[in-house]
Formats: sequence, structure tokens, C-alpha cells
Amino acid sequence: MSEHSITTVDELYSVYKPPAERAMQKELPRLDKHCRHFIALSPFLVLSTDGGDGTADASPRGDAPGFVTVLDDNTLAIPDRPGNNRLDSLINILSNPAVGMIFLVPGINETLRINGTATISTDPELMKQHAVDGKLPRSVLLVKVTSAYMHCAKALIRSKLWAEESKVERSVFPTLGQVLADQIAGMDAEQSDAYLEVAYKENLY
Repeated sequence: MSEHSITTVDELYSVYKPPAERAMQKELPRLDKHCRHFIALSPFLVLSTDGGDGTADASPRGDAPGFVTVLDDNTLAIPDRPGNNRLDSLINILSNPAVGMIFLVPGINETLRINGTATISTDPELMKQHAVDGKLPRSVLLVKVTSAYMHCAKALIRSKLWAEESKVERSVFPTLGQVLADQIAGMDAEQSDAYLEVAYKENLY
């Protein structure tokens, strides 16, 4: 560990100013009308989990705006669509139900942060409520909300995330098939890209 490493809260606050009172007051123990509205507009969130061994994970979740449903002021339902079946998030939740989420809405620089505890459900009625074109999710994540608050826009303003000029040409980064071929011995880039193309067209739900 470097001599410059920060290891205590007191050391942190020797570098950072104390949070403004407003930053502390904005945290809510439930979802209000603004949280509900933001969730209804959001097509994308990042879900963070922590396994029983302390291993952290962050995973993207995305679908049409409003794919996450608000069941009541303290409960969210998040359908789990087909993915790579590593199940990192879900396995973590089985041993440690604590989760954190950040919701994004394209064009809005503020974000919504939610913390809570999660359980994994295969309730038939809940699954049916989150079907798309008759295809059920694999499961539904039920999140009991313990805190929710809007996060200011500084990070997205600095990054210019939604700005048209921030978009990069797809050609500047190799395809996922090529990346995998470079990382995994014996993997064929063209075959991987062909497989992914089919998956992206036919296996989103």
C-alpha cells in the first residue's frame, strides 16, 4: 500500500469538503412521484451487487423505457432478459441481497440512484406482467427500496455523454468477435461475430 493511500474516514475528509446539507437531505426512504417518473422514462440502468466473498460486480440492464415497474413506494420489479448466463449478479444476490442501481435517461444529465435489497422471483403472474411479445423473462428481480435520490449532472456534463459529437465511429474499436478471438485461444472472430449477429436479432427476449 502506498504511503499516499487513504485508509480512514478522517483522512478522506482531510481531502474532501463535508457534504452540503442539501446533498444529505435529498435522500428519500421511498420512491416519490419524481422517482417514479424517472424510472418510467428510463430504458437503462446499472445494477451493482456484492457477493458473500466481497467480490463486487456491476451489470447493465436495458429494455424499452419503463421496463422496470414500480409495484409500490418501496418495491421495484426488474425483468431479467436473456444474457450470457454467467448470472454474476443473481448469484451474488443469493448470498448478499444488498444492491445499488443507477438509472439513466437519454438526454437528461441527472441520474437516479437507488439502494435496497433484492430477491429473485419466478412468480407466474409477475413473469406474465413483464412478458414481451409473449416471451417471459427468465426471472424477475424484486428490489425493496431503502434509499433513493437524484444525482446531480456533473459527471454527465463533463463526459458529454449524450452529445452528438461524443459519439465515436464504430470502426475505431474492434468487433466483440475480434476481441474474443484475441483473448481466447482458438476462438474464430468471424464465427463469433456471426453467432452474435444472430443472438442480437433473435434472442433479445
